[in-house]
Amino acid sequence: MTEITRVPLQPIAKGSLTKLWVGIAAVALLGCGVAWAAMPASVDVDTLVAGQGPSPTRDDVALVNYKGTLPDGKVFDEGKQAVLPLAEVVPGFTKALEQMQKGGKYKVHIPSALAYGDKGAGPIPANTDLDFEIELLDFKSRAEIEQQQRIMQQLQQMQMGGGAPAAGMPGAGPAVPPPAQ
Repeated sequence: MTEITRVPLQPIAKGSLTKLWVGIAAVALLGCGVAWAAMPASVDVDTLVAGQGPSPTRDDVALVNYKGTLPDGKVFDEGKQAVLPLAEVVPGFTKALEQMQKGGKYKVHIPSALAYGDKGAGPIPANTDLDFEIELLDFKSRAEIEQQQRIMQQLQQMQMGGGAPAAGMPGAGPAVPPPAQ
């Protein structure tokens, strides 16, 4: 038969239980603070006028009206019917556009980490949050844009070459059969 060694429990000193709970709460709060600090920066998008339909993706090209302001309200940039490839703008602008629909108007806040960060750009100082008013007029995929460009180039070549469009092409008129021999 094995013998069990018994250790008597000591009474808990007055106030020790409270100190234990305060310590546990402090560790939990510290963990929450570390988790919050490690969260990636996010973009705030407020809808002023709701749009309709699908949202653009990073691979699309958007047609927008926009106005960008610094925290003090100073306008640093604006564009009317600006053509913007989503993959070529600051990450926060891309993330915002991915949450919009055609015809919608939005107010957007981009934290500096998703804008120009510690580098700054032109009139935008380093570590500056940016605010935008954006109207998404339209968007198309890169493939659609490239196809439209090819068609435009073909039309320009036909006009520059002075030749008439081939029979059956728009503007060619009716096809005339060759004279009989």
